[in-house]
Amino acid sequence: MIEPLSRRDFLKILAALPPGLLFTKYFKEPDLPLQAENAENVLIVVFDAFSAKHLSFNGYPRKTTPNLSRILDRATVYHNHYSGGNWTTPGTATLLTGTLPWTHRAFSIRDKIAQDKVDHNMFRAFERHYRVAYSHNSIPPRFFGQFSHDIETIKPQKELFTVNNLSLDRLFTWDNDIASLSWDRIVKKGEKGYTYSPLFARLYENYVSGREDVLLDRFPRGIPHTGEDDYFLLEDGIDWLVSEVGTIPQPFAGYVHFLPPHRPYFTRSEFVNYFRNDGVDYYIDKPRHPYFSQGDPDKPVNLDYQSRQRQFYDEFILYVDAEFGRFYDSMKQSGALDNTWLVFTSDHGEMFERGIFGHRTPALYDPVIRIPLVICAPGQRERQDIFTPTSSVDVLPTLLKVTGQPLPSWLEGSVLPPFSGTTPDPERSIFALEATHSEKYAPLSIATVMMVKGRYKLTKYFGYEVLGDQDPMYELFDLENDPEEFENIYTEDSSLARDLREEMTTKIAEVDEPYRKE
Repeated sequence: MIEPLSRRDFLKILAALPPGLLFTKYFKEPDLPLQAENAENVLIVVFDAFSAKHLSFNGYPRKTTPNLSRILDRATVYHNHYSGGNWTTPGTATLLTGTLPWTHRAFSIRDKIAQDKVDHNMFRAFERHYRVAYSHNSIPPRFFGQFSHDIETIKPQKELFTVNNLSLDRLFTWDNDIASLSWDRIVKKGEKGYTYSPLFARLYENYVSGREDVLLDRFPRGIPHTGEDDYFLLEDGIDWLVSEVGTIPQPFAGYVHFLPPHRPYFTRSEFVNYFRNDGVDYYIDKPRHPYFSQGDPDKPVNLDYQSRQRQFYDEFILYVDAEFGRFYDSMKQSGALDNTWLVFTSDHGEMFERGIFGHRTPALYDPVIRIPLVICAPGQRERQDIFTPTSSVDVLPTLLKVTGQPLPSWLEGSVLPPFSGTTPDPERSIFALEATHSEKYAPLSIATVMMVKGRYKLTKYFGYEVLGDQDPMYELFDLENDPEEFENIYTEDSSLARDLREEMTTKIAEVDEPYRKE
């Protein structure tokens, strides 16, 4: 008997064939009737790799967010908000599930959420809303595929790309990884033994070059892109979002994930060199990390390169700020803000110090793990500022509470102040995790665990070969007196360090327990 050909097997065969240029948009009718027309909408807008340390209203010396700053007059602003992880996979999965990485188990670049946790997601929780999802970044669509039964509309990633590789992800929505691989092996000179089409590759190269030339006047440093040749404009994403908000059924629950200000930092022409030679880098000359800095450990940090990259990043933030301001103004003008909870946040931050650039680092300093959170409530007229530490796991329970939805038992976060109706606990422990090299279904073996408790931040590094006889290594900072994390005050015999270390050790043992072999 001949076995039926699976969808993924079919995609593998396509790796040796010319691509079929077929495109679809995933759409299905809601399984349940929507709530009453006066129920409130929820929209989470994520801007990738946005560090809270670069926000004007958090004391950053550059005015990176003039539009967001004016919006705050009618919003709730969280000044000490932390991601669950330091890059897209763990950070986004935490936002989407309301659970930390040691629960959802999305650790590494190709990880999905643990199969037994797939139903624990934002879209299932908002089952009586019309649910919409989109991401520039190719990682969140992997999770959307897992949640497909809970989402009415998933915008195909590359429909919002200005120049894209026409790949088969539009046809095979849930197999983006193999579809992209098929495209690469058709068009690019890949591994030996795979078909490569010189004619089609040359035609495609000419197509891309022509489209690039049109846009380079607007983006002189380069056109924003993800991967090698997937170019996009944030303007197109904002235009689509404005249209979507005005046309989809209500109430809706949306998660939209835009790539800027993620690297490469290619800002729009009016922001190029906006911060050049303004002298704000005087305070960031920090020593290399003893184990996790990039480049030659015997050489000092290249401060000119560090300063230039920070400048480019800040100028890219200006682009994000301008486009989000345009979106907010459109929502306000149309009246959509009167019945929509609008959330501005990120999945993780970005670093330009200690010889560490970007966010793929075991070192969980505040620039890479502290992110923006701004919530605009329907019809809000006054600003509220929250300074107690909060976490990405708190966003989902908060939005469920304020829209009258039940709070599932699997949520690990708390309802955020002021919406909780209770006084926030200033000593509540906030956790984050980097575990890229740990096994998915085993106790944490190579990881960084961060815990913020009140004014103190304890970080534990363990399992990394580079630590040698310093494994485990601890860092302890007093964020109130040392917000730039210059002085590690950890000592083995300190009562403060001992209490924090014992709490962290207990927590790690607790989350490891389900994965210990008998």
